[in-house]
Amino acid sequence: MEQTMRAVVLSEPGPPERLEVRVLPVPEPGPGWVRIKVEAFGLNRSELHTRLGLAEGVTLPRVLGIEAAGTVDSDPDGVLPRGRQVVAMMGGMGRTYDGGYAEYTVVPRSQVIPFASALPWETLGALPETLQTAYGSLTTGLDLAAGQTLLIRGGTSALGLAAAALAGDLGATVLATTRSPERTGALAAHGVDHPLVDDGAIAAKVREIVPAGVDAALELVGTPTLPDTLAATRVHGTVCFTGMLSNQWIVHDFYPIGYLPSGVRLTAYAGEAADLPAGVLQRTLDRIAAGELSLGPVHVYGLDGIRDAHRDLEEGRRAGKLVVRL
Repeated sequence: MEQTMRAVVLSEPGPPERLEVRVLPVPEPGPGWVRIKVEAFGLNRSELHTRLGLAEGVTLPRVLGIEAAGTVDSDPDGVLPRGRQVVAMMGGMGRTYDGGYAEYTVVPRSQVIPFASALPWETLGALPETLQTAYGSLTTGLDLAAGQTLLIRGGTSALGLAAAALAGDLGATVLATTRSPERTGALAAHGVDHPLVDDGAIAAKVREIVPAGVDAALELVGTPTLPDTLAATRVHGTVCFTGMLSNQWIVHDFYPIGYLPSGVRLTAYAGEAADLPAGVLQRTLDRIAAGELSLGPVHVYGLDGIRDAHRDLEEGRRAGKLVVRL
């Protein structure tokens, strides 16, 4: 008898109602692929972009989800033992092949990172893609060092909170923005040194705190705020474009001399599973378990609540990471 599973399928772009929980056959892994029994998965802007029809290179119908956390259920090559705790992310998950919004997912072994932790699955499910992107943005994207100042544009997003925690842990001074005045307290409680209310133009506020401009800035809102973020950054400082909470990522009629302040550097970061070293993942999990580090709040849903979760994601109702626990 064929094994079946429940999964979230998107057949065509549209509102959250287009997300359907269906019964599908459990997928079979081929050589070089691994089947994971999914325990939890995080929601990402990538899946929102796919649902809204904004993502390129996606084929439908598709089980969404660019990340998942769970245990190895089958590895035809015998490399990973059954029951091994793993996370998987990126590499086409939920875009060109079925992803993590399911009870089981099959992914290339190259996208799988093993770990060992007694943390709850909803905590583990919140980490993979957020940690990979925050870590990569601060290292590859910004080369952030202890003693430097960092501005995070979009500070109450899951990625913004994770980046603030990692940057503070490194020894940087962190400024982070929120559009909601009532969330500044949450940013401060999370360890942000200077919470800022974002009205679309915060460069002057930043320079009241750091007159020469910040050493580094992480742009998570998108192209609407990028010029102002660049204006808040010092000469020879670096802005890393990583996120697009605004769902806008194109700079039209880009004229570098007119767009970039003299001497301010603009980079970007978009990483894969290989960009998150297993040691960094394990060390982060161990420090969270010891109470030494927090990457921000986690909001948990069931699989049948996926539409509500997507509404909350799209409307920015919650600060922190949204996770589905199976």
